Amino acid sequence: MLKYTLKRILMAIPVILGIVTIVFVLMRVFSSNPAYLLLGQRASAERVAELTSYLGLDQPIWKQYIIYLGQMFQGDFGDSLFSGLPVMQEIGERLPATIELALFSVLIASVLGVSLGVICAVKQNSALDRICQVGGLVGVSLPKFWLGLMLIILFAVNLGWLPVSGRFDFMNRPETITGFMILDSIITGNWAALGSTLRYMLLPGVSIAIASVGTIMRYTRSTMLETIRQDYIRTARAKGLRERVVIIHHALKNALIPIVTVIGMELGGLFSGSVLVETIFAWPGVGKYIVDGINNSDYAVVQGGCVLVAVIAVGMNLVVDLLYGLLDPRIRY
Repeated sequence: MLKYTLKRILMAIPVILGIVTIVFVLMRVFSSNPAYLLLGQRASAERVAELTSYLGLDQPIWKQYIIYLGQMFQGDFGDSLFSGLPVMQEIGERLPATIELALFSVLIASVLGVSLGVICAVKQNSALDRICQVGGLVGVSLPKFWLGLMLIILFAVNLGWLPVSGRFDFMNRPETITGFMILDSIITGNWAALGSTLRYMLLPGVSIAIASVGTIMRYTRSTMLETIRQDYIRTARAKGLRERVVIIHHALKNALIPIVTVIGMELGGLFSGSVLVETIFAWPGVGKYIVDGINNSDYAVVQGGCVLVAVIAVGMNLVVDLLYGLLDPRIRY
């Protein structure tokens, strides 16, 4: 198992370095000079050139890249050009919001996706099965940002049931202990803050989760259809076991490997796929932080944020690989 784990970790390193390289080059090639944004449109060419030299942006791109890699391996991702604070400090302040939203979304997606997938497999070719398949296909096809806007218009603007943006109600804000509003509300016993936090989280969470629901449902359905046709399922039924016991304790348990893989992959994708959703709902997470950095040509912010997202996504894939090895020892060989 140790050899299997080390091999997966070594395979993840080139992926992260590749993402770092791509983001670094794209920001230097396609982004505007941040010196113009810092000094304003009326700044003289001499002042712009002086600030560009001070920031080290007048050096060849390959030299800038080597310097950045050296700093990155030392844990220094630079300072934000606009706030002047270390990027890792600002990301650390926003990371709990992104993690909380991603976990909330994957919880919704997993419960709905697995439940609907099992029901569709049991009721194969029924009207409910066809409706769920069409709904899953539509959910996967809908852009998250468009769905988020439609949910805002319907539930926040027209009906007024849920808030438009933000993370919590300032009148019911819990005492900050961990940075996770739900956990802090439970720890402090502030149930009003817990309800407020869930209300603010519902629209962005559903916007992100809808596509994952369709994906998880389809994989669960196909895996369950293959599993319930196995001989040991027929044997369990022949023994007189109740259908619910056969489906949940025999079929679903043995179909978990591909389902766990899909959920893990979706969780890793939710961290990167929530960028636009966080911006639409003004959710104070890493995704919105990256978008603000792109708009401001803040190189350190974008690079640090993308590295973090890449590490999380690759880390989730690594966890899925390790779970594969634990659930099925044959995979390790």
